[in-house]
Amino acid sequence: MPVMKRQIRAVYDDRTVTVYQAYSPAIAVPAVAAGRFVPPFRRERMTWIKPSFLWMMYRCGWATKPGQEHVLAVTITRAGFEWALSHAELSHYERDVHPDRVTWQRNLKRAPTRVQWDPERDLRLRELPYRSLQLGLGGAAAPLYADEWITGITDVTPLVREIRGHLDAGDDEAAGALLPAERPYPLPAPIAARVGASL
Repeated sequence: MPVMKRQIRAVYDDRTVTVYQAYSPAIAVPAVAAGRFVPPFRRERMTWIKPSFLWMMYRCGWATKPGQEHVLAVTITRAGFEWALSHAELSHYERDVHPDRVTWQRNLKRAPTRVQWDPERDLRLRELPYRSLQLGLGGAAAPLYADEWITGITDVTPLVREIRGHLDAGDDEAAGALLPAERPYPLPAPIAARVGASL
């Protein structure tokens, strides 16, 4: 079955969904120990979460970019995830979604969350013809994320390094077998329309 152009693919169960973030050891190590984000994590800044493991790998360079040496798998409630999406505005104006550019700009300033659809990546981080979700949490959403939505934080950097090791050895099959089993996330139709997702 072909993948829809804008589709959230994630690891999820009946109650939670897994998203990924990459941080320096100064932020990641205390977060894993506490099971939540603690200082020096800053709630005043917009923080971006990604349901796609491979898009996170593209963004952090397999945990090699400065300040992104630890990849965290963060499980959050589906209720919180869907709240964030239902209050989001797209980062870019789109004629098919917004009535006009002025309305979009006004809504963007007010929205506590933002959605970007970026090209998904394959195992070798090459661009694919369909998109992956990035969700920015700011304003009222950031403390909700840090204090209420998170149900667990796991440092998956060892997995990242293991997959990268197989790729460096030319064993794409072994690398692919270790990827998290992401599947299409069932978005309610009103939320899909708000964030410009494909139905």
